[in-house]
Amino acid sequence: MKALVVAGGISQAALIQELKSRGIYTILADRNPNAVARPYADAFYPVSTLDEEGIYQLALNEKADLVLTACADQVLLITAKVSERLGLPCYIDYHTATLVSDKKYMKDIFIKNDVPTAKYAVMGVFDQEKVKNFQFPMIVKPVDSYSSRGVRKVLNFEEMKKAFDEAVEISRTKTAIVEEFCSGEELTVDVYVENGVAHVLALSVNDKIADKDRFVIYRTKNPAPVSDAVKEMVRDTAQKIADAFKLKDSPMLIQMISDGKRIWVLEFCARTGGCIKYRLIKKASGFDVIKAVADLTLGEKPHVGEMTAENKYIANIFLYCKPGVFDHAEGFEELKKEGIISEYYIFSSKGSEYKTITCSGDRMGGFTVQSDDLQELQKKYETAVSRVKAVGTGGIDLIRHDLLAELKY
Repeated sequence: MKALVVAGGISQAALIQELKSRGIYTILADRNPNAVARPYADAFYPVSTLDEEGIYQLALNEKADLVLTACADQVLLITAKVSERLGLPCYIDYHTATLVSDKKYMKDIFIKNDVPTAKYAVMGVFDQEKVKNFQFPMIVKPVDSYSSRGVRKVLNFEEMKKAFDEAVEISRTKTAIVEEFCSGEELTVDVYVENGVAHVLALSVNDKIADKDRFVIYRTKNPAPVSDAVKEMVRDTAQKIADAFKLKDSPMLIQMISDGKRIWVLEFCARTGGCIKYRLIKKASGFDVIKAVADLTLGEKPHVGEMTAENKYIANIFLYCKPGVFDHAEGFEELKKEGIISEYYIFSSKGSEYKTITCSGDRMGGFTVQSDDLQELQKKYETAVSRVKAVGTGGIDLIRHDLLAELKY
């Protein structure tokens, strides 16, 4: 059996390893010849993950039995379409994949099904009249982007017009969404829907870089410090979304805002969280979402079962850099051997150039700290932050240590 895996990030590397453990020959498609997942695949082709026809022809030529991805909503749309064209199995059909990957369709369904969300307007051409009764600040974003690309917070119509033009330029459909800003903490809810029942695997809170208009995550903390009432609202909303989009067996990622009393859904997709989120989910619940994606595609039905966490507190920390050229990382392996960090991840390769921080795709790397004791967790975090380095040309540490605020729950 052959599987064509589309996109070559760290989560797809895990998917390739899972498939190979089952004796499946793996082919990777990604336009980046230095894709993280490339060394794990049996074959590699430099085809863009968003090139539907290119992926289709590759699957046809290689006689692939499966076309799949993990943790990528826009790529999920491509794999669903190609699988449908070739009559291959996929845990989500193309129509549903379209609804869950386009924010316009998504928001419309939210409103029709009483899913709490912000007031919004979708436009292909900027029209101030459509949002004249909205309250500032507002958020502008492409309807079909990922990794927070093109997402901006605006305070007036002048900023809105500029952000709108940028968002439309990024959008593949040349469409942007404008919505009222909801104040509160951002929650990420990782869910697995089994036989139509939504099981919350991890409820985390995101810390973001303090920037007036960008939303770049530098830390994810699990569990989110929210009340039982908010947890119940989250569970009810997750089920409401699964019902609205008719999801029967599927991973699901929901992004929400909560002010402690209410919640608003920003967006969701029928996938698990990106990058290394699949590891946090397994640590927080014991459920392996990468294995679940492989099982679903092969026609098997994963079972959530009893959920258990490795530790009471788990935090993923992401590192960003000052402008410069990356040479190598230091401190990570030693910290892991000492038990201060449980895992680390280096996303950059020698020669990678850092410019400005615009989205989560600009991460240099990251690490995980975990403990049953909050004070111990904070101490581990402070130690790790003080010792990790991204060494650039000339021996300079490029990591933006100033962004790594005190770890609080």
